[in-house]
Amino acid sequence: MSTEKLPTRSENFSEWYNQVIQRAEMADYAPVRGCMVVRPYGWALWENIQQALDKRFKATGHVNAAFPLFIPMSFLEKEKQHVEGFSPELAVVTIGGGEKLEEPLVVRPTSETIIGYMYSKWIKSYRDLPVLINQWGNVVRWEMRTRLFLRTLEFYWQEGHTAHATAEEAVEETVRMLNVYTDFAINEAAVPVIPGKKSETEKFAGAVDSYTIEAMMGDTRALQAGTSHFLGQNFARAFEIQYLDPNNSLQYCWTTSWGLSTRFIGAIIMTHGDDQGLILPPRLAPIQIVVVPIYKNDQEQSKVFAAVQQVEKQLSAWRFKVDLRTEVTPGFKFNDWELRGVPLRIEIGPKDVDHGVVTLARRHLPGKAGKSTLPVDQLSIQIGNVLDEIQAALLERATHFRDEHIFDPNNYEELKEVVQNGWAFSWWCGSAECEARVKEDTKATTRCMPLDQPEGKGTCIVCGKPAQRKVYFARAY
Repeated sequence: MSTEKLPTRSENFSEWYNQVIQRAEMADYAPVRGCMVVRPYGWALWENIQQALDKRFKATGHVNAAFPLFIPMSFLEKEKQHVEGFSPELAVVTIGGGEKLEEPLVVRPTSETIIGYMYSKWIKSYRDLPVLINQWGNVVRWEMRTRLFLRTLEFYWQEGHTAHATAEEAVEETVRMLNVYTDFAINEAAVPVIPGKKSETEKFAGAVDSYTIEAMMGDTRALQAGTSHFLGQNFARAFEIQYLDPNNSLQYCWTTSWGLSTRFIGAIIMTHGDDQGLILPPRLAPIQIVVVPIYKNDQEQSKVFAAVQQVEKQLSAWRFKVDLRTEVTPGFKFNDWELRGVPLRIEIGPKDVDHGVVTLARRHLPGKAGKSTLPVDQLSIQIGNVLDEIQAALLERATHFRDEHIFDPNNYEELKEVVQNGWAFSWWCGSAECEARVKEDTKATTRCMPLDQPEGKGTCIVCGKPAQRKVYFARAY
């Protein structure tokens, strides 16, 4: 571990982000431009995200499957808007086994087309519906400007794809999965996302409607943290996904797709981290508790280690690690585990043993403010409550920060100022021209029209025309 101090978030947020990921051993740069290697600590966090989501998907009736990484180019060309939206980002294979391929193969940027083709083979009758399938895998998008976790050429994600008999069912599914993402983000990651609908300009290529969860990062920029799309019959018509209804008439299905990726790791880092490094929410942290024995000589060591063994037995229900390194000081260990964002540190020294207690240090609170003692025999009873308190405190702090940086500007000039260091929540007429003007003047985009809209009507913050809805404008990653 480097002993140099991290750049502070206030002086260089971007450099702080890059360095904390590498120093905490979450990920590293791959030899291929724009690709990343997810290291074991980062992958453990991703596994915990996967488990939390997978449990929710299965509870809502979804099953997992796997589809090919290679997609015939002709498949993408069947859905015009889809291929136009993705064409600049495609990686295409033209040679295989030393010979030129008859048809180029696209390395999947997303799987609507290949899954649509398979659904057309599997779905014949209304009795086959709904089809509720999710896939865990990797995708490739040839991004120009990349950043670890946030935007890489290859990334890991889940993508759900469903087919339904009616538009109503498909819309219900789209919103249901948006709510699943919202629940996961808030309750597992302590990231207070705002669910809402994307504008026509910002929606997914080939969708009728796109929904999103938007999160505010520690530098006030927005991050699209997960999306859910109502695809209407666009892909069903392109791939002939049809079924016989109860009256024996042939109908096109209504489909949806939804996804959340390793980008969410970036959301956790930038929402909770501080100048000392990561702060991970207990429910997802790869290591929830680290135990640091403190001693000066052999006599103290045997005394402390006996207490450590007693503590280990009481921590079996949690993800914990005992730091037994002898080549570094306790102070070095404290800094190291703070950098890695472990939510709770348990210190055990000779005085703690004498008093029958352990010292707790909460990662999210600095110095003495985060310290307290707990009787050893109360550990298994109380430690769960302490971790729940940390989880709740992280959500409360992130929510307070978000709400403090959302403004309702009175006019367009104010909006231009506000979005330099915050979000504007403003009435918008819905026109792409007003959207484009804001983007050109400020680099801010519409993030989402929240599902929970204020009552009444207003006037567009940009042009002054009547407006039915409010939208969040923000600069984004």
